[in-house]
Formats: sequence, C-alpha cells, structure tokens
Amino acid sequence: MTAIALAGWRARLRGLEAVAPPVVVGCSGGADSTALLAVAVDVDLDPIAVHVDHGLRPDGDAEAAHVAAVAARLGARFEARRVRVPPGANLEARARDERYEALEAVQSELGGDVVLVGHTLDDQAETVLLNLLRGSGSAGLAGMPVRRGRIVRPLLGIRHAETIALCAELGITPLHDPSNDDTSFRRAWVRHELLPLLDRGAARDMAPVLARQADVLRAESEFLDELARNEWPTEAGATSCDLARLHAPVARRAVRCWLGQPPPSFDEVEAVLAIARGEGVAADLAGGRRVVVRRGVMHIERAGTVTAARKRRAAVAVAAEELA
Repeated sequence: MTAIALAGWRARLRGLEAVAPPVVVGCSGGADSTALLAVAVDVDLDPIAVHVDHGLRPDGDAEAAHVAAVAARLGARFEARRVRVPPGANLEARARDERYEALEAVQSELGGDVVLVGHTLDDQAETVLLNLLRGSGSAGLAGMPVRRGRIVRPLLGIRHAETIALCAELGITPLHDPSNDDTSFRRAWVRHELLPLLDRGAARDMAPVLARQADVLRAESEFLDELARNEWPTEAGATSCDLARLHAPVARRAVRCWLGQPPPSFDEVEAVLAIARGEGVAADLAGGRRVVVRRGVMHIERAGTVTAARKRRAAVAVAAEELA
C-alpha cells in the first residue's frame, strides 16, 4: 500500500542506514508521525507505534484509540503511555522531555533498536529560528541532528505538506493538535507569523534555505567540536589550567562538549571559564549540575551526587568524633 506512495521519499530519508528492527515510533496521530509510521512499515523496521498522553487535553484516550487503529491498519504494533508534565516554565519543553523519556522507556522495555520521531524539514526551519531568537550559538543554529543517541529523525528532508499528502493517499485522516494553531506558543507563532513574513520579504520559500543552513552549520559545528575535544581532552582529568589557556572560542566550545545535555547557556559557560581562570570556586548550572575545581581538576557534580558526597563527609566526621 505504501510502496508506491513512498517511492519518491526513499532517497530523502535520513539516518535509517544502520537502523535494525524493531523500532519505536513516537506517534501522536498527526500527519507527520502517521507518515513516519508508514515509512517504518514500508522499510520493514517492525515498528511499535507509541502514543504518549501528556494529560494536557481531555481527549487523550480518543487520540490513543485513533493511533491504535492507524497502527493496526498499517500493520504495526501499538503501545500507549501516560505521563505527568511537572509544573514550571516553558510547557512545550517540559512536555517534550516527558515524551522522550516515555518513548525511550518503551524502547528499552521492548528491546527496540531506536526511537523514530517525525520532525520534518519545516520543523527544522522553525527550530533554527527559535534558537536564533534565544540568542543561540552555531550549535543551536544547526538545528536538530538526524540522530542523537537513540533518537532518529528520518523525515528532516521531507516537507510537512508531503506528509499530509501521503496520509490522504493512504486514506488516513490525521489528528490535528489545536495547540499548533495557538500563537501564544512560540513555535506556533514562528510557524504561522514569522516564517510567512520571511517568505514574503525574501520572495521565496525560506524553510529549505534555513534547513540547508542548519546542515552546513551542523557539519562545521561537529568538526569544531572535535577540534575542541582534542585541545582539551577530559578523559584523564579536565584540568582547569589547560582550559584557561585556550582561546575563548575554543574554550567555550570545549566546555559545551564537556557539559553535554542539557546545553548550557552562554552565561553558564562563562561562569565555568571564570572558575578555570581561578575567579570562582563553583558554578551552579541547569539540570541540577554544579561545576567545581579540586586540586586543579574540574568536576561536574549532580544534585544527587552532591548530596551523597556530603553524606559521606558527614559520616567520616561522625566516625572521627566517635574515635576521638
């Protein structure tokens, strides 16, 4: 059923070369994720469609039932998961984090090779603009990678309009998330207002331009990351004096590579560099992380690690008092 419809897509699919079945497919029931599920079936990846209910809308059960029916029609397995989105700022980011955690949990439980998600070229263009608005560096302007860990995005070369057309060809009516039309969300504002404005001003479709720029910047960013790691190798101990001697652009990139996820802000990177120069003793970062220097070596501590270390020090102190 999907072979003819997807014939023109296969050369533009990304990241599937080394993927082995089975795979988990994050499937909301929208056009993009439904098309992705059809792709996974078409290329014999034995997909498991996973619907994640964030508990943010009253029709979560109906949406899950829709995805289950589509999966059965396409010949895929189905799983449903419910998550609780914690309170805080940036609802989109918090929901995304919970969704990825749920998808990777299913992948681990069922022995899947990877998790496939349905981001398209249009999503990539929006991500580039969102990161530009946040003041991101070149790594942020490189957008989303095709693969990061177990997450793979095969549709980054496919347009959203094409996923809608594929669903129509398959006779499947995709679900529509009303939040995608709510311009109080930054991504929806970029999609419905900013990108059309840029298209009119440039007199061209800017999404492919932005996505191509992201590809170029990602290749350059990965190359520079490798140079930074070579300049400041951390396997044998991340020495503060070696970091302090690097030129600022290389040092910033080395710190970003060392800290990993979640990506540090510019101010957080500068705080870490200040510690390396001896201008501070510790820096608290997002994600419950803390950077400290001990005997000239820089360490990343997590909230749980810090607590455990303090408990050990307290236990040693108590034991010393008992011996005295």
